[in-house]
Amino acid sequence: MSRYLLAIDQGTTSSRAIVFDLDGHIIASSQQEFPQIFPQDGWVEHDPEIIWRTTEETCRDVIKKASLHASDILSIGITNQRETTVVWDKETGIPVYNAIVWQDRRTAGLCQKLKQEEGLVERLTAKTGLLLDPYFSASKIEWILDNVEDARARAEAGDLLFGTIDTFLLWRLTGGVQHATDATNASRTLLFNIHTNEWDEELLALFNIPINMLPEVRDCAADYGHTKVDLFGVEIPIGGIAGDQQAALIGQACFTPGMAKSTYGTGCFMIMNTGDQALQSKNRLLTTIGYRINGKTTYALEGSIFMAGATIQWIRDGLQLISNAKESQSLAEETGADNSVYMVPAFTGLGAPYWDPEARGAIFGLARDTGIKEIVTAGLQSVCYQTRDLLQAMSQDGACPASIRVDGGMVVNDWLMQFLADTLGVTIERPRVTETTALGVAYLAGLQAGVFESLEQVADLWHNEAKFEPKMSECDRERLYSGWLEAVGKVLGNK
Repeated sequence: MSRYLLAIDQGTTSSRAIVFDLDGHIIASSQQEFPQIFPQDGWVEHDPEIIWRTTEETCRDVIKKASLHASDILSIGITNQRETTVVWDKETGIPVYNAIVWQDRRTAGLCQKLKQEEGLVERLTAKTGLLLDPYFSASKIEWILDNVEDARARAEAGDLLFGTIDTFLLWRLTGGVQHATDATNASRTLLFNIHTNEWDEELLALFNIPINMLPEVRDCAADYGHTKVDLFGVEIPIGGIAGDQQAALIGQACFTPGMAKSTYGTGCFMIMNTGDQALQSKNRLLTTIGYRINGKTTYALEGSIFMAGATIQWIRDGLQLISNAKESQSLAEETGADNSVYMVPAFTGLGAPYWDPEARGAIFGLARDTGIKEIVTAGLQSVCYQTRDLLQAMSQDGACPASIRVDGGMVVNDWLMQFLADTLGVTIERPRVTETTALGVAYLAGLQAGVFESLEQVADLWHNEAKFEPKMSECDRERLYSGWLEAVGKVLGNK
C-alpha cells in the first residue's frame, strides 16, 4: 500500500520536493535554486522552462533519496509562489513570455491610471478582497497580451492559456490534460469574486482578458488528475493545490478563527483565519480565501511583505557581506537588539500596509563605527519591524492574535525569533516541522486520498518545538519601533 505523500513546493527562488509519511514527518527533500531575471528596475521574471525542469528533477531526486518507487506515492500536493503569471500556447505548452513574478512592479503605471476611475477601487476590493496593485496577476496578464507580438490576437482566438505557477505545473505534470487551479490561487489574481467563487466578468473586461484563457477553479483538496506515465513510470494522483501562504496556514493547523501564522521565506506573509467571515480591512490588509474544502470557503486576513529572506539573500549575494544566511545569527548576537542602523528593504516597493510600488530601499543611521554586523543585523530586524506593521494593522481591524505560529527558512534563527517576539510583544510558536507550506499541501493531498478524515485529525498532528516569549521592556520596544517608522517615513517621503 502507498504510504507516502509528495509535496511540490515551487517558490520564488527555488523549487523543492518533499516526501512526507502519513504522520507528517519528512522522509526526504530535494531543492534546486534557479536564476532571478531583472530586465529593468522593478521588473522581476523567471524562466518557466527552468521552473518546470527544476520541479521535475527535484521530484525524481526526492523519490530516489527516500529509497522509494513512484508507486509508493499515494498522492501529490502542489504549492506555489502566488500571483506569478505565466501565459502559454494551448497546443505546444510553450510560454509566450517569461513568468512575471509577484514582486514585479512594471504595471504600476497601469494600476495608477485605473485608480482614477471613480468608485473602481472600492468595487474591486469589495469583490476580490484585494487592492489595485501590480502585485496581483491581472495587470501582468494584460501586460503580456499587450506587449508580446500577436499575444492578444492568439488569446482572443482561444490559443493561449493563463495560469499561476500551480496551474502551469499541473498542465505539464498531466501532459496538458488538466487546466485548473484552486480557490486560494484564484483569489490572488484580482479577477476572482471571493464571495461568489467565480471569475468576475466586470474585472475581466476591466483588464481586457478573455475568459477562455482562465483555468477551472476547484477546492484545495480535489481531483486534479494524474501525472503522465512517462514522468515517473506510473500515474500518480494529484490531490491538493494551495498558494504557498494558505498552504502554510493549513500546515500550521490554523483551523480556528483567530489563529494566525507568519511565514518567513522570500517575503513575509502573516495570515489570520477569520472563519466564514470575509473581514474587510480598513488598514490596507487583504481579505483572501484561506482555504476551500468540501465546497466550504474559509476566509483569512493577510498582510504581505515583499522582502524578508530576500533581504538576507541580497546581503549575501549583492553586498557579499556574508557567505551564507546562517552567519547572520552570530553577527546579530554580537551586535545586540539595540542597533541604531535601520534598513528599509523596499527594493521592489513596500507592501502592506503602505502599498507603495515606487518606494525604494535605504539604510539609515550609518556612522564611522558601523560595520558588517550592524548592517546584517539591521536586515534581520527589518523583517521584525515589518511584521509589527502588519500586526498593528490587524489590531486596528479588531483582529489581534495572542500568539503567532511561524515557519519558513528564516525561523531556524533563534535570535531573530526572540527579537520578533520582543518587537511584537506576543508569543512566537515554532513547530517541529517548519516546512509547513509543503506539509499543508501534503495534508490536502491526504484529505483527497482519504488518509485524513477531517481537519481536526490534521490538527492533532501539529506539535510545538519552541516558544519565544517577549522579554524586552515596553519602553525599548516602542523606542526601537519608533526609529523604524521614522526610517520608513523618510523612504516614503524621498521618492
